[in-house]
Amino acid sequence: MRKTGVVTLLGTVLVTSACSAPRGTTPSPIAEPVPLTATPPTTTTPPPPPPPAPPCAVTTGACVSLAQRLAWLLRDGQVVRGPVPAGFGPPGQATPAGSFHVVWKDREHRSSEYGTDMPNSVFFAAGGIAFHAGPLDAPSHGCVHLTDADSAAFFDGLNVGDAMQVL
Repeated sequence: MRKTGVVTLLGTVLVTSACSAPRGTTPSPIAEPVPLTATPPTTTTPPPPPPPAPPCAVTTGACVSLAQRLAWLLRDGQVVRGPVPAGFGPPGQATPAGSFHVVWKDREHRSSEYGTDMPNSVFFAAGGIAFHAGPLDAPSHGCVHLTDADSAAFFDGLNVGDAMQVL
């Protein structure tokens, strides 16, 4: 009987591998193992800098930096949200700088002057100037635009009477 490398067993074809090592031999290793070093390499990347501190004197309320395009929500001297990106009005409709207080809030406000939605509005200055959700890359009419999530946090975190400072 001649061996062909193919055996039929109950309808199943078995093929012997041409890559198998002959019996009684041990395959040689492919590569020598690399010894591990006792100490891992150190990284030289410094940690990221801490976020900027609010430049305002407000301890409970909100702080806005026009120059940095950032806003902070504060409670009892601690930052509870921020800095967060903020958008403002262009020259001619600039966001007013100064010290203010939250006057009133409206979760689903619609501007009567411009006919636009102003979700999560927190009004703080004359002329209907407020924090509210709005595009950060489009100028406002003097309001402080925040992302949807940030405007909701400022709406929930600010109370009528809280201090506001815009620098």
